Amino acid sequence: MAADGDVDLDLEADENCTGKPAEKPRKHDSGAADLERVTDYAEEKEISSSDLETAMSVIGDRRSREQKAKQDRERELAKVTIKKEDVELIMSEMEISRSVAERGLREHMGNVVEALVALTN
Repeated sequence: MAADGDVDLDLEADENCTGKPAEKPRKHDSGAADLERVTDYAEEKEISSSDLETAMSVIGDRRSREQKAKQDRERELAKVTIKKEDVELIMSEMEISRSVAERGLREHMGNVVEALVALTN
């Protein structure tokens, strides 16, 4: 029984016929169930020092072989003779530094056309 300025609240609107409060709609609960099933499991293994030493030696050997191959390639390229005019032509046409122009020419055995084609690609 409400007086003349009081508002009557309908508290039973949120309850269904069993007397329990109505459940909110679950829009995003499907992902939550999947996340609960996921576990972060990683098997911890002991790394032996001999395995570590072997891996490090393999990496070191590979690096030294790559470095030696690079030095051999540089020596091979240094043996190639190139003309000063060709270097200047490539520098002016391609607007690149002298070292890049010389490298391009040496990689293509002094052939200006091949060097220009390679530098444009």
